[in-house]
Amino acid sequence: MNKFTIKSVHARRVWDSRGEPTIETEVTLRYGAHGRAITPAGASKGSGEVLDLRDGGKAFGGRDVMKAVSAIKTEIAPALNGLDAREQTDIDKILIELDGTKERSRIGGNAITATSMAVLNAAASAEKLPLWRYLAEVHGNNETLSLPLPEIQIFGGGVHAAKRVDVQDFMVIAIAATSYAEALEWSAEIYRHAGILMENTGRLHGVADEGGFWPAFNSNEEAIETLIQAIECAGFTPGQEIALSLDIAASEFGKNGHYTLACDDRVLDSDSLSGLLVDWIERYPIISIEDPLAEDDIEGFTKFTWAVGKRVQVVGDDFLVTNAKHVAKAAKLNACNALLVKPNQAGTITETKAALDMAEKHGYTSIISARSGETADPTIVHLAVGWGVKQIKVGSFSRSERMVKWNEEIRIAEAIGQLKHTRPEGALPAQNTFPWIP
Repeated sequence: MNKFTIKSVHARRVWDSRGEPTIETEVTLRYGAHGRAITPAGASKGSGEVLDLRDGGKAFGGRDVMKAVSAIKTEIAPALNGLDAREQTDIDKILIELDGTKERSRIGGNAITATSMAVLNAAASAEKLPLWRYLAEVHGNNETLSLPLPEIQIFGGGVHAAKRVDVQDFMVIAIAATSYAEALEWSAEIYRHAGILMENTGRLHGVADEGGFWPAFNSNEEAIETLIQAIECAGFTPGQEIALSLDIAASEFGKNGHYTLACDDRVLDSDSLSGLLVDWIERYPIISIEDPLAEDDIEGFTKFTWAVGKRVQVVGDDFLVTNAKHVAKAAKLNACNALLVKPNQAGTITETKAALDMAEKHGYTSIISARSGETADPTIVHLAVGWGVKQIKVGSFSRSERMVKWNEEIRIAEAIGQLKHTRPEGALPAQNTFPWIP
C-alpha cells in the first residue's frame, strides 16, 4: 500500500453544455489525493468511436446515463480498488476487459473514459503536480514544453447549428502570434468583429453548440468570405498573420461517394467535392481541412491528400477516430497527414496516447480536440501540453465550457514561464514545426 493506491471510485451524473446527462468519475487514493474527470459527447461522430451507454426510455430523450453510473459503482470500483493509480496501462486494460465488447457498449465508453481520465488526474494529484507537469515528467517532455497553437471557431455550422451551412467549423489560426496570450488576443478581436459584421447585416441567428456564431449565410463560401472580412476588420492580414481552418465534417452530408450541399443546393461526387475544396484552398488562406471527405470515402481521402497534402494539413477525425490501427492504415494509403485526438473516441488514456504515438511515427501532425457537448473539465488542455501536442481545438471564444479550457492554458503558460529551462512564458511552437504554415 502506498500513496498511489486506489481507495475508492465514485461516479455521479452531471450535465454537459447541451444540458444532457453525462458522467463524472472521482477516484480517491489512500491518503486523500483524488482526481475527477467528466466525459464529453459529440454530435458529429465517426462510426468507429466507442459508444456511450445511454438508458433509453422517455427520460431526457433516452439519453440518461444512470446505467453507466451504476456500472462504475458496481463493477469498475471493485476491480480498481487497491491498484496503483500510476499503472495507467494496466488499469485501462482492466476497464476494456471488464466491458468485453469492441465498441464498449456494455459498461459504456462514457463510463470508461471518465474513469480512465480520473485515474490519471488522481496519480498527478498524489505527486502534488499539475497534470501537464506530471505527464511531461512521465513522458520526458520537460525540456521542450510549449503551448499548443489554438484553432478557434468563429462560425459554427453542420450539426452544431442545425445544418444552416454544411461546413461544420470555420476557424482561425493565429500563425504569426509569438505567444499563446497573443494568439488568444488576436482571435478575440476577430470573433468580436465577426459578431459586429453579422449583426449589422442581419445574418446573426445566435450561438452554435461550440460558441461560434450561428450564421444565416446563403452559401458555404459566403461564410469564408465573411470570415476574411472579419479578419481584415480586426486589423490583421489574412494569410500572413491569420490563416483559416475548416472542419468539413463530410460524413454528415455524404455517403457512398455522393455529397449533398444543402446550403448551395448542389449534389457532388467525391472528385467534385475535392475540386471545390481545392478551389477554396487556391483562393483563400486555408492551411488545414478536417474530414474533407466522408469516412467511407477512402479513395477520396487518398486523392485529396495527394493533391494538397504538401501545403495543407489534411486532418482525420471521423476517418481516424483516435484509433492507432486506423492511423496506421491511413498512413499506408497516404490518406491524411494529421490526426484529430479525442480521448472519448478512443475510450481510454492509453488508447488515446497509442493513436498519438502512431501519428507521430508516420510523420502526422496532431490536434487535441474537445467535443460539441462539452464540460468544465480541462483535462484535454493538460494532455496537450504534457504530451507535447502542438495544436488544440476546443471550440470558439465564448461559452464557459470553452473558455475554461482557454483560461486553463493561460495559467499553464504562466507556470511554464517560471520554469528556468523552458521557452519564454506562453511560447507557441515554432512555425517551422508546421510545414503547411506559409
